[in-house]
Amino acid sequence: MLLKLAELRPDVKVNSVHISLNFSPDDQLTDEKMKSIAIVYMDKIGFGNQPYLIYRHHDAGHDHLHIVTTNIEMDGNRISLHNIGKLKSEPARKAIEEKYNLVKAEDQKQAQFELQPIDVSQVKYGEKELRRSIANVLGKVVNGYAYTSLSELNAVLRLYNVEATRGSEDSRTFKKKGLLLRVIDKDGNPIGVPLKASLFHNKPTLVNLEKKYPIHEVKRMKHKQKLKNRIDFALKNKAVSIEKFVETMKSEGVHVVVRENNEGIIYGLTYVDVRNRCVFNGSQLGKGYSAAGVLKRCEGFSQGQPTREQLSDKPVDWNNDHHDEVTRADENLMSITDGFISLFELISRHEYSNQAVPYELRKKKKRRRRRGISR
Repeated sequence: MLLKLAELRPDVKVNSVHISLNFSPDDQLTDEKMKSIAIVYMDKIGFGNQPYLIYRHHDAGHDHLHIVTTNIEMDGNRISLHNIGKLKSEPARKAIEEKYNLVKAEDQKQAQFELQPIDVSQVKYGEKELRRSIANVLGKVVNGYAYTSLSELNAVLRLYNVEATRGSEDSRTFKKKGLLLRVIDKDGNPIGVPLKASLFHNKPTLVNLEKKYPIHEVKRMKHKQKLKNRIDFALKNKAVSIEKFVETMKSEGVHVVVRENNEGIIYGLTYVDVRNRCVFNGSQLGKGYSAAGVLKRCEGFSQGQPTREQLSDKPVDWNNDHHDEVTRADENLMSITDGFISLFELISRHEYSNQAVPYELRKKKKRRRRRGISR
């Protein structure tokens, strides 16, 4: 039916529409409720009488729907897509959020920006100011993320210009499994004096953190495959560079912490999933996701890279600017962006068709040789 309608207007360049409805991980929606939301949305944007297909996906770290339709009506008229995002899609999104009690797109953006890196230029070296700055970060990270080692915790803390260290081996702090917390600049240099973890309200000493590791291990497992799927998708183009990979993952809500030696050789990757609040070293996801594995899947890198899994000493500049983007292409592509709805080109094949199979288990199929017919 969709193809027949599209054929009514061969003169129309954009005659197919692919809509993606994205929901917060906190929205617990059944298939029936998602279907109901899709029907209401299509009606509100003027596509209620059009035929369309609805698919539910779980492959992007959050539930979302794909709706495929056409803007060519039964009588051959064309439904205008001009400014549909602002005039119809955004009001529809807001109405649906209220009707179904969904997490509002504005609230999601605000939550993403709640915690920012400590502005070291504004932090005085007095203990009171340092303690307040560090406490704000600890309050969001220590109990908010799933990590299973101090290095994994530091991968998150360094995003906010904070670092936890054990101190020297002969110190009382080290022997008692305490920790020292300090503010660091973008180059990893300490700012001010280190403060004992026991001074803070949640007392994030090493002995207390280690009690959380088994719980965190279980908690983060439900996000492991989704994270691998997102990495696989970011690397689906074999011509991707490591820089582009890091950039793409950041746009998907995953910060890739890269470790390099003095010669510029990368030997460690850690993935900080800020969307699902969990941390994985590359080797914990599998060989294809370690530093050596990712470099092998990227262009222009030697396959003989060292593979020690360590964290970067340098903090990553943290500006969580994960937004849907408005894009336009020359061929059959239009986008609508309002933080909840994104409209992209029609994709006839199943999205991420091989993502259910882990990278390390996927191998190229052997080509069968045709047997000739002897005469």
